[in-house]
Amino acid sequence: MHRNPDGSWDKSRLPSRHTTIGPSKAPHRSYYYAMGLGSRDIAQPFVGVAHCGNQSAPCNTALERQAHAAAEGVKAAGATPREFSTITVTDGIAMGHEGMRSSLVSREVIADSVELSVRGHAYDALVGIAGCDKSLPGMMMAMLRLNVPSVFLYGGSILPGRLDGQDLTVQDVFEAVGQFSAGTISEERLCQVEQHACPGDGACGGQFTANTMALVSEAIGLALPLSSSLPATYLSRDDYARASGAAVVRLIEQNIRPRDICTRKAFENAAVVVAATGGSTNGGLHLPAMAHECGIEFTLRDFAEICARTPYIADLKPGGRFVAKDMGEAGGAPMLIKTLLEGGYLHGDCMTVTGKTLAENVADVKWRDDQEVIRPVSNPLSPTGGVVGLWGNLAPDGAIVKVAGLKHIKHRGPARVFDGEEACFAAVEARDYKEGDVLVIRYEGAKGGPGMREMLSTTAALYGQGVENIALITDGRFSGATRGLCVGHVGPEAQAGGPIGLVKDGDIISIDAETGSIELEVDAAELERRKADWKPRKTNYQTGAIWKFAQMVGPVHLGATTHPGAAAETHVFADL
Repeated sequence: MHRNPDGSWDKSRLPSRHTTIGPSKAPHRSYYYAMGLGSRDIAQPFVGVAHCGNQSAPCNTALERQAHAAAEGVKAAGATPREFSTITVTDGIAMGHEGMRSSLVSREVIADSVELSVRGHAYDALVGIAGCDKSLPGMMMAMLRLNVPSVFLYGGSILPGRLDGQDLTVQDVFEAVGQFSAGTISEERLCQVEQHACPGDGACGGQFTANTMALVSEAIGLALPLSSSLPATYLSRDDYARASGAAVVRLIEQNIRPRDICTRKAFENAAVVVAATGGSTNGGLHLPAMAHECGIEFTLRDFAEICARTPYIADLKPGGRFVAKDMGEAGGAPMLIKTLLEGGYLHGDCMTVTGKTLAENVADVKWRDDQEVIRPVSNPLSPTGGVVGLWGNLAPDGAIVKVAGLKHIKHRGPARVFDGEEACFAAVEARDYKEGDVLVIRYEGAKGGPGMREMLSTTAALYGQGVENIALITDGRFSGATRGLCVGHVGPEAQAGGPIGLVKDGDIISIDAETGSIELEVDAAELERRKADWKPRKTNYQTGAIWKFAQMVGPVHLGATTHPGAAAETHVFADL
């Protein structure tokens, strides 16, 4: 406990004592007086309120407002908020060009920048608010790395667009590009789709990466129940922000830290929720990275094994019918968690930021028959999760495929090899491929890209052209909005000498998402001969942040992390 019997704060073991207590800290305190704080404010714990608010995309435009509300909650609960912002790289705008190389790198920059700000200013706790794809795991990684009392808040999803009585998401726009290239819609119709798909603030509305990781934040225990459900434009979200600010002050009092919450069992819970909602394949990348910050080994294989035994029960886009707003109105994460808990798929005894266990948080949640989004576990959309891991001689370290809503989950055909996404996209746009092909996009991994780009432009164009008897594999990533038989995260990647770098046009590749296999039907001796002639490629990134990332990044099945993680720690910031 950090409260004295009279209700005042005992800061003798809190990090902010280094900037606020004693005569030697007078220069430090003078800066706080300059910003309008009084002696009582300075005597309280300092809570960093970090957010990714900016004008790069609608995912982020409501975050600063919510950060102000969170700061109000911190202040009302008796602590002192300190707001600061960090970057995002928004995939919807970065997609399909060189900018996408910055996306995964931004996850590390977000985590690093939040860590540095909290360390540098000796804050005692953290509220983190994020809206777009990589910013959610990046913010949670910082919390786990610092291990100060922390609460995560999702900035909220976008409302669905409407056109001709139908809901739209940005996925429809990407797929409309394919329909236009196939000649099935006019340029005028393409313009109508793009102008109606995204009506305002908020992250992409389907169960893409942002909404997947938002549900993870509740399932893993770092966010308040139901806080991920309301759309960004709803001003009532600010009530969740205030409540998050108040909650983090209670966590300081109780000394409950992120690593007390995010145990091995909590990561298993998070993987269950990704699988049960047909979530983004990026969950298989971000959960291992978050676990790395705790010193827990949670690999792609661990993630895939959990997906294989989890029923797919939430009927969400891109594989299903509904968007995040519908999910929230159906009861959101608490309804989903209660359903999975009663089915025996979750660990209910995990601690959360409420100070209660996961099971206690949802004890009063009742099943609702008036909604269609979440199915009972006894009547799932499919008996196994919407995401499948694959292993074989083409992917010794594994690969991942999203099968939610897919009928075509087995494929065998000749390889058509492309070194980079642009060459493949050009071929798809020109319909320069044959049905039955396996399109191989390589040198798009974390090192080889560098940056592990997502391939949504290509996969959406393929889907928009209406081709089903085709597969695509890559050592890069896929957007949560990708659908079709698209295998990503193939490891080891081509740049690291993985077998995907040895594939030649015409080689037969077989994929079986039922048995979890991916095989290159080439004799082992022939592959050894090819390996002898292989050399890594020189990328265009020989300096700057993307070069630094390529030098440090580890294998994708372990999260594509850039530092040794908690296993190598000699100290934890919260105890300095």
